Amino acid sequence: MAREMLSMRKLSEVLRLRLGQKVSVRKIAGSCCLARSTVSDYLVRAKAAGLGWPLPEGMDEERLEQLLFPAGEAPASARAPLDMAYIRNEMRKKSVTLQLLWEEYRSHTPDGYGRSQFCQLYGDWLGKQAISLRQEHRAGEKLFVDYAGDTIPIHNPVTGEISRGHLFVAVLGCSNYTYAEVTATEKLPDWIGAQVHALEDINGVPLVVVPDNTKAAVKSPCWYDPDINMTYQEMAQHYGFTVIPARVRKPKDKAKVENGVLIAERWILARLRHHTFFSIAEANEAVRRLLIGMNAKPFKKLPGCRKSVLDEIERPALKPLPEQPYELAEWKYVAVNIDYHVEVDGHYYSVPYHLIGQRVLARFTQAGIELFHKNKRVAVHARNHQKGRHTTLAEHQPPAHQKYLEWTPPRLLSWAGTIGPNCAEVARQILASRPLVIHGYRPCLGVIRLGKQYGNERLERACARALMLNIATYNRIENMLRTGRDKVPMPEPDIPCPVAVHDNLRGAGYYQ
Repeated sequence: MAREMLSMRKLSEVLRLRLGQKVSVRKIAGSCCLARSTVSDYLVRAKAAGLGWPLPEGMDEERLEQLLFPAGEAPASARAPLDMAYIRNEMRKKSVTLQLLWEEYRSHTPDGYGRSQFCQLYGDWLGKQAISLRQEHRAGEKLFVDYAGDTIPIHNPVTGEISRGHLFVAVLGCSNYTYAEVTATEKLPDWIGAQVHALEDINGVPLVVVPDNTKAAVKSPCWYDPDINMTYQEMAQHYGFTVIPARVRKPKDKAKVENGVLIAERWILARLRHHTFFSIAEANEAVRRLLIGMNAKPFKKLPGCRKSVLDEIERPALKPLPEQPYELAEWKYVAVNIDYHVEVDGHYYSVPYHLIGQRVLARFTQAGIELFHKNKRVAVHARNHQKGRHTTLAEHQPPAHQKYLEWTPPRLLSWAGTIGPNCAEVARQILASRPLVIHGYRPCLGVIRLGKQYGNERLERACARALMLNIATYNRIENMLRTGRDKVPMPEPDIPCPVAVHDNLRGAGYYQ
């Protein structure tokens, strides 16, 4: 009853301020603590009832209510308050709108708020919440990922050396469910691996992943058309999500993960500051234990916790994981040398000989390597981690009768001979030392081109020294020139002592 009397006093105050003082609707709403739509509703009803200001003599509050709200209709401010927490939770579900919630509300409360006032009240309530609550994130829509600024010290139990473990954090937009993991670095393999583990932990795939502009995710940051790292893009295609990087120097674009990182630093790193870890695995075990409590902690302003909202609202909206997890594959452009081989991680792989001088795109995993030219796969090899060796397929070699692009051993030897006889002899020994002559083309070219950097005279002197010491390889000659050892005079060769002739010297034949 007291609330109804209060609402009637607000009715007369609204009429006084508007009709008597000509105050704006916005200022009246602020003065009377009413929604602007409620103030407008009162004024429309007063106009329809023919009321002005001052009110007719003898008009009490009961009579005023009967005029403005006939048939027992209660004013908006006297109606039962809306369950804002319920509305917010429902709004986070996929495809749910305020229009739908209002229709459901009116089906249960026919004399309840109108649609505009329903939306206004919810908007006013949402605007008074914390910033993290005001952001509307649909269930299953976004996953925010980033690295924390602080690190975890990892102690080597043998050497005592201390390395830094980096804390990866992933936060779901709707539920605020948080995943964290310690990685050895922030480079591409660790970045991809941590996100694979995050998706496995939440057991689903969101529509969008929002990373920072780290080099592991974005090669060239641009708001309109960011250049996504090819490995990261391939991972996104495998899982079926879209990568939308946050704008540069726009922390609000990833406020969820910024806040998640802050909470993770306080909840995880602060609690582990006195712990000593001897491996990444040991640190991750401690992080996992703390994450369970963090995700089960009840919200202060909303019902439930991160884990419960994930289970009830967010996970049903996530896409299912693919049958196989993503296998890390790195990409890079490589040039095809005159020996129709490309270099990947120190090993040389063959491609069809007609691609000599072209650039091809290499995709390599721990198990194999694929080479593409103009989006067409031209070669497939098993991965070989032996540096300096060659993997050559017979079908990539040119026909025996064809001099491919005029590159032949005589031409290389002739080119080396223009520098000097010692350089030519080094080239001959390199070609003769390889199982296939073609495998010697690249190091021969490397030796010849050292003359452009150090001069032909020094190169010829270094080749002479290498031949004398029996170290005629590209790496030894390049090292000799780089360190200046070619300028050091060679020692005089040892002169064998003459053997004396004497009757007492029987010789080896005497003992046969």
